[in-house]
Amino acid sequence: MTQHIGIVACSAEGAALCYRTICTEALAVMGEHDHPEITLSSIPLARYMECIHGGGWQGVADLMLESANRVARVGADFAICPDNTIHEALPLVVPTSPIPWLGIADVVAGEAATRGFKRLGILGTKYLMTGPVYPRALEPRGIEWKIPSESDRELINAAIFGELVNGVFTDVTRGMFNRQIETLKKQGCDAAVLGCTEIPLIVRPEEAPLPALDSTRLLARAALRRALSA
Repeated sequence: MTQHIGIVACSAEGAALCYRTICTEALAVMGEHDHPEITLSSIPLARYMECIHGGGWQGVADLMLESANRVARVGADFAICPDNTIHEALPLVVPTSPIPWLGIADVVAGEAATRGFKRLGILGTKYLMTGPVYPRALEPRGIEWKIPSESDRELINAAIFGELVNGVFTDVTRGMFNRQIETLKKQGCDAAVLGCTEIPLIVRPEEAPLPALDSTRLLARAALRRALSA
């Protein structure tokens, strides 16, 4: 028996990558064509953005809870959300959630600690880079972090919402992300967090100037381990 995974989706590309990773990596441990049961609830990104643009994190939490209740009703044992930004609302979600959550930043921070990284460069939406999601996870582990400059944050944010969430991946934007990682390296970072769940679809680890912590696949692997621990 394995635990049933509930995916609380936000953006399509990140959710799809998370789902595919769980399914494909389960084969090595569960056998051909096998993986844990997975239920995905996908409220449109537009509804989340209406709340985020207005600073309404309680509204974001309400949407996350709506999805959590849906996956719980059909048997999910725990929830994951392959979207870093909306984890800012997770503390508002957990107290009334019908099922427990596996937080993406905690998973990434745990991986960073295991690999001995001391200072992480955080890449993601402008809300994520300036928000509390990663500081909450990194501070207790004694890991420092850096974020790009304000102008670079705007550049990254525009690429995420104008291209990546829409499935548009270009060499020009890939080069921009690698330059951002190079700048973070020069500022003393020893690894880069791909903290938007679509960034792993454009940044190639073998080309990146720093070791890349792929938040999407790390979350998927942690969910798979938890499901198999039943």
